[in-house]
Amino acid sequence: MEEMRESVNIVVVGHVDHGKSTLIGRILYDTNTLSEGAIEKVKKLSAEKGKSFEYAYLLDAFEEEQQQGITIDTTQLQFATQKRDYVIIDAPGHKEFLKNMISGAANAEVAFLMVDASEGIQEQSRRHGYILSLLGIEKVYVVINKMDLVAYSEERYEQIQQDFNEFLYNLNIFPIRYIPISAFLGENVVEKSDKMPWYKYDSILETMDSITKEEGVKNMPLRFPIQDVYKFDHRRIIAGRIESGSIHVGDEILISPTNKVTKVKSIEYWAEKDKGDMATAGMSVGITVEDEFFNKRGEIISLKKDAPITGNLFNANIFWMGKSDLVKNKSYKLKLGTQEVECEIFSINRVIDASTLETLDDSSAVHKSDVAEVTIKTKQMIGFDEFKNIRNTGRFVIVDELNVSGGGIISGIDSSLQNRELTTKSTNLAPRKRLVSRKDREQKYQQTGKVIWISGLPGCGKNEIAVKVEKKLFDLGKKVYYLDSANIRFGLSSDLTFTEADAHEQTRRLAEVASLFADSGMITIVTSVSKFKQDREYARHIIGEQKYIEIFVEATEEVCRKRNPKGVFEDSDAHLFYEKAEYPVVTLYIDEAEFNSDKKAEAILSLIQEK
Repeated sequence: MEEMRESVNIVVVGHVDHGKSTLIGRILYDTNTLSEGAIEKVKKLSAEKGKSFEYAYLLDAFEEEQQQGITIDTTQLQFATQKRDYVIIDAPGHKEFLKNMISGAANAEVAFLMVDASEGIQEQSRRHGYILSLLGIEKVYVVINKMDLVAYSEERYEQIQQDFNEFLYNLNIFPIRYIPISAFLGENVVEKSDKMPWYKYDSILETMDSITKEEGVKNMPLRFPIQDVYKFDHRRIIAGRIESGSIHVGDEILISPTNKVTKVKSIEYWAEKDKGDMATAGMSVGITVEDEFFNKRGEIISLKKDAPITGNLFNANIFWMGKSDLVKNKSYKLKLGTQEVECEIFSINRVIDASTLETLDDSSAVHKSDVAEVTIKTKQMIGFDEFKNIRNTGRFVIVDELNVSGGGIISGIDSSLQNRELTTKSTNLAPRKRLVSRKDREQKYQQTGKVIWISGLPGCGKNEIAVKVEKKLFDLGKKVYYLDSANIRFGLSSDLTFTEADAHEQTRRLAEVASLFADSGMITIVTSVSKFKQDREYARHIIGEQKYIEIFVEATEEVCRKRNPKGVFEDSDAHLFYEKAEYPVVTLYIDEAEFNSDKKAEAILSLIQEK
């Protein structure tokens, strides 16, 4: 059986006269992709027009297009090198290209941005740069064409690189390389050119072959949207299509956005020949799980260790095709995978005319064929991914009055706002984008942001243990901070009393602050009575189960009364009330008032190092 060849999708964008079509035509010609008949036809056509061989004509799909002298069609062209196959997405029409990219009709992994060496950056060049930013294409090469018109000048090359970097960096695009070429003369297209000895890197085709292919969907994190649940004899079979990753019998899985955890019991099959204990991306399968949860269409199954984002607010780039304008304060239906939820446009952050790529001043609505950066709020929690990470769960459509009226890709949400349902009443705010992510911080600090939540009755000894844990981690060179709920009462929560309602609010505030600290890459220690299990469950949910360690310091009533210096137990036994968690937590037992806090801290340290 012949081995499947690897394929890479490349989009080529650039100013209409900067030689994009000539470069693509040259590549097709030099890789022997075209038939002799096609080449002869172009030779004849070029001669009729009194021109030497025009490589750009090799792309033209229509005769009238050649008469206009510009390329007007959106085209996908295939060619191959010895190493692998390529698909070039020629993107002359901004509108069609954006529509195709956002709707999923085209999937560019790499971009080549063309610029004319003699003209330098034009307004359209800047707008093409913005397209790439909008679509989240991170692998970008700038091709400086027509170097023959500037006598192959290294100085001119350096100047364009400096000018373009200044602009592209501002869009968070960091080109991998600037490649100087003459597409018409074939310099630096297939092989290194001797006309530019100062350029030490690869030609265009050599550069293409050196590009690292994006990870295949089978190697990505598991995403298995539930399509339906069927009752079949004694079994409840969860059915759907695996969009990425793979699933095995025995895997510990998470069901989002409800955050239920269970294990895969079986992978079902119709015929004996299909029997197996694993399934991979692209397969439609049914599974059974160990626990009898109520599962429903739209939930996403992932591995517990690599879950999707959950929330009800996210930033997105959309292409609008509706008859009516897209506006705020109107209900739409959002379809993402198998999820269907009501949504509204929380804010319109930027609107772009897709034909000209000009930014529109009026941002109160998105008109037909416009592209916009928006923030979307759903009526209920959903699971999703950033488009740049996992495309199938990062792309959605919007339905307006029963018609599919727009497509979009999720650009993300700040990690500090994930995993909770946001209910802000303000409509003139939008979540900000950051240039430094939680992952960046964790790599820089060489540690994972975590929250060690230590709870227990007043007088149990949790504070004495916490200060020791902080000191030991600090001495190990860790970035660590201790949040004592008693200290929070003097500042952030000075408006709260000790009623039950205020106890809930105090724990909520602590959880929000701890979540921000963990997001910053800090190991955060919290001490709080937090006697209501629903409050600790909230903290665990917004911080993230993988980053949350709950420790219950269990002490007898006698020990607490001896250790409690303020006598809170004297007036009422209500202070002895504590709801234990329904999920596994670490329990530290304190059976005497004069216990060794150092040893308890060492036990917590060992636990953290294990995790």
